[in-house]
Amino acid sequence: MAVEKTKDLWVFIETEDEGTAKSVGLELLVPGRRLADKQNGKLVAVILGSNVAPALEAVKAHGADEAIVVDQPELKHYNTDAYAKVLCELIEKYGPSVMLIGATNNGRDIGPRISCRLGTGLTADCTALDIDDETGNMAWTRPAFGGNLMATIMCPDHRPQLGTVRPGVFKKSEPGEVKDIPVIKEKVEITDAEKRVELLEVINEMAGELVDLENAEIIVSGGRGVGGPEGFAPVRELAEVLGATVGASRAAVDAGWIPHAHQVGQTGKTVGPKIYIACGISGAIQHLAGMSSSDVIIAINKDPDAPIFNVADYGLVGDLKVVLPILTEKIRKYKGL
Repeated sequence: MAVEKTKDLWVFIETEDEGTAKSVGLELLVPGRRLADKQNGKLVAVILGSNVAPALEAVKAHGADEAIVVDQPELKHYNTDAYAKVLCELIEKYGPSVMLIGATNNGRDIGPRISCRLGTGLTADCTALDIDDETGNMAWTRPAFGGNLMATIMCPDHRPQLGTVRPGVFKKSEPGEVKDIPVIKEKVEITDAEKRVELLEVINEMAGELVDLENAEIIVSGGRGVGGPEGFAPVRELAEVLGATVGASRAAVDAGWIPHAHQVGQTGKTVGPKIYIACGISGAIQHLAGMSSSDVIIAINKDPDAPIFNVADYGLVGDLKVVLPILTEKIRKYKGL
């Protein structure tokens, strides 16, 4: 277990190959700011990668008090062993109280690794964060028992307190003034033997389709109500005229109507677009957990009692196979397409 030396709250900033910050790290600076202030500590952005100057500028504009940067060629591509070694050494040296990690593929990999090495706890896939007023411990909230209840978990005896948070749960703030914050530059020796794995090739697209639900501003999703693979045709047409991304419920994915990369919900992606259009989706709690933070929710469903209408800003009771083509055509005319 690492020793808590400060009340600082760290946010792990994942970087892309070109040195820019992934959106989820900047999103986590928002709750991080509130929680760091609540426990009277600094908000520290921890940046790993190669040529990460763009990521550093981004955290300066999104409210970090301080940055710890490890900028090395060996860290250009994510590597479990290399990243775990660097983060563990930094944590043992500086002793933060809390560390937030995005629940991306990499975050879900590195979080358990460093928690095991440091002998501390990790709460995965959190949807809400707070500081417990009585104990001063982090209160991590996440879905439990298949999403049928929300559990709040604390780690009172071990430090640091670690948690992964799904992308899209918190809204990224608008960039402000680029502040001149303290930047600590560290270098950690990483041997080839310690890395163990060599990256041979990066494949950016699979099955000819890249689905970026987490950064989409508009999402049109289909559920069991579309009736089959062919039922996604009007969903895709509406998404095309809106410049939107196509999403799906677990029921549609499990039925094999659409690839898993499109899934929104507890076992898929957590999203927070400006507009979320749910077509033929009943609104099970597992799906709502993944899209309820959307700015505007529009529901189209034949069942007037569908739970989705309880969270929708606008609801239309009707057959999506009739409604969507009419809506698509109206938007085409409005846009002059």
